[in-house]
Amino acid sequence: MKAMELPKEIQPFLDVAETADAETLVFTKKKRPVAALVSLRKVDRESLALSTNPQFLRIIESARKEIREGKTISLEALRKKFGLAAPNRRTKRTPKTRRST
Repeated sequence: MKAMELPKEIQPFLDVAETADAETLVFTKKKRPVAALVSLRKVDRESLALSTNPQFLRIIESARKEIREGKTISLEALRKKFGLAAPNRRTKRTPKTRRST
């Protein structure tokens, strides 16, 4: 991922991106999308890196394909397969107490 200072001529696009809030601005040429401008105000670097990583996108698409084809397994079936007990839902958690310093 590269970062660069944008020229002053592009500032109006940045202003539009900031006012568009979470919407993506798509630039077209002859009615075909050629670029997109996305506000990164509420996006962390890891999310940005993953969302543009071709290998990660292939993994996600593969998982979606398996779901569409019905190749899924329930959590209960996984627990049985690996011999894991279901968590005891009756146990109440005690609130953490503050330590005095």
